[in-house]
Amino acid sequence: MTIPDDSPAETQLSYAQGLATAPLLYETIGNAFDRIAAKFPNRTALISRHQKVRWTYRKFQAEADRIAAGFVGIGLEPGDRIGIWSPNCAEWAITQFATAKAGLILVNINPAYRPQELKYCLNKVGCKALVTAARFKTSDYIAMLGDLAEELAACEPGQLEAQAFPDLKSVIRIDDVEATGFYNFWKLPELGGAAADARIAELANELQPDDPINIQFTSGTTGTPKGATLTHFNILNNAYFTGVALGMSETDVMVCPLPLYHCAGMVLCNLTCATLGAAVVYPDEAFEPGSVLQAIEAEGATVIGGVPTMYLGKLDHPDFASFDVSSLRSGFIGGAPCPVELMHRIVKDLHVPDVAIVYGMTETSPVSFQTAGDDTLENRVGTVGRVHPHVEAKVIDSNGRTLARGEQGEILVRGYSVMHGYWDDPEKTADAINDAGWMHTGDLGVMDDATYLKITGREKDMLIRGGENIYPREIEEHLYTHPAISEVQVFGIPDDRMGEAVCAWIRVHEGQELNDEGVREFCTGILAHYKIPKFLRYVEDFPMTVTGKIQKFEMRKAMMKELGLREQETA
Repeated sequence: MTIPDDSPAETQLSYAQGLATAPLLYETIGNAFDRIAAKFPNRTALISRHQKVRWTYRKFQAEADRIAAGFVGIGLEPGDRIGIWSPNCAEWAITQFATAKAGLILVNINPAYRPQELKYCLNKVGCKALVTAARFKTSDYIAMLGDLAEELAACEPGQLEAQAFPDLKSVIRIDDVEATGFYNFWKLPELGGAAADARIAELANELQPDDPINIQFTSGTTGTPKGATLTHFNILNNAYFTGVALGMSETDVMVCPLPLYHCAGMVLCNLTCATLGAAVVYPDEAFEPGSVLQAIEAEGATVIGGVPTMYLGKLDHPDFASFDVSSLRSGFIGGAPCPVELMHRIVKDLHVPDVAIVYGMTETSPVSFQTAGDDTLENRVGTVGRVHPHVEAKVIDSNGRTLARGEQGEILVRGYSVMHGYWDDPEKTADAINDAGWMHTGDLGVMDDATYLKITGREKDMLIRGGENIYPREIEEHLYTHPAISEVQVFGIPDDRMGEAVCAWIRVHEGQELNDEGVREFCTGILAHYKIPKFLRYVEDFPMTVTGKIQKFEMRKAMMKELGLREQETA
């Protein structure tokens, strides 16, 4: 996948460019989907086991077209933003492809978000519509929306005028309940008609591959989520080349335990399958190891995706040995470092001989590096592989100079996969993407002489828990609003199951008292559950440099010593 480098080893730079045997796809997602549906109309496209849904490409295409026309029928126009707040379901997938056909920009909302997080995201990008589930686990989405926008209870569908949501006009619920203020998802086609159908047909020739089509929120060091804006061209090609590297074709069945709101679920599962004519399977509305194992056996799955904690959950399931998983042959692991021992178990016990490590970020659509099935075991467990086709990568020092091979520095990526930018945030976009088009990943790595990349750390203090990116500053800023807290520092420590756990050191104001229960209660309902600190310590001071700079790595070392933890060897 890389250009041969015949220069002397001592002069080789940490730069690689991925070669490809196929050109980039220059088409919209809607047109690509129609092309695949015409080629494989009777092949299975989507299986949502918990909903008892099983659709061919012909059926899936028809449903996407009907809902796309429904979106047009309620007044949505190309470029409008439409959020989706839901666990995994067939309606999520339909919305993904229907919005692409209608030229709408789909805004992915984390199902774990609390009301204030939802409010921020919808308003940041000016969502005109929201597709929402009624509830998920203990979260009552309808009640939360009602609390934020009391106007919903008295307005006609599509006529919302809410103080909390200046741009939001339409809320579409994924169930059969008739309620004031809401459209029903499956009744949207009734609002379209012949004119809307004709408009969708026209848009197939009007929409452009470089049009923005998706916004995915990713936090920054300020703690304020940024809307990474991706185009048809970005994610369609990333999905396609990831699938090709996995050796996938129309005969494959991929089980997707990942949440669809996440770039990996939406792109590497849904869109990868759709670009190749393969079938995607949702075992359940959220990850549950038993339902994933049942899906693998029942559907004869050949490909599996997930973060390390998901693989561990399956392998450690008490009834694992009773499931037939022998149909599996390929898969991908991403989102967090994968311990070497876990990689061996995935290959041997889960029977995934061609499992690949994928590395990237939401801002790069997401995959930039990937291991190959014929890589040596050493490269498959010790690196994240080589750079993707049509993508460039380099490793630089703090002055921006490209380092020699074998030297550690920040990883930069350039090419078709780099995002359009952060929505309505040119300053943060300029900070992330330099004038030459290079995306700063913030990750540290070393490129070897064969251009394999090893991730060695993170330039910033982001931590990853179960595949979720967590930025300490966001948690710190909330905790600083507690009247008893004088100072707080949040960081990650190793966790065998989740990859990392959130830890907070807190200094309490003199004369005040605080306990773990109080801190967690203060976070509940404001922060998503995975951001709430698992470990809390109350301290008088923090380790600092002579210049007064906080040393989080010293806190991490101290907590690891106290808890008897050690760094994991990772792939």
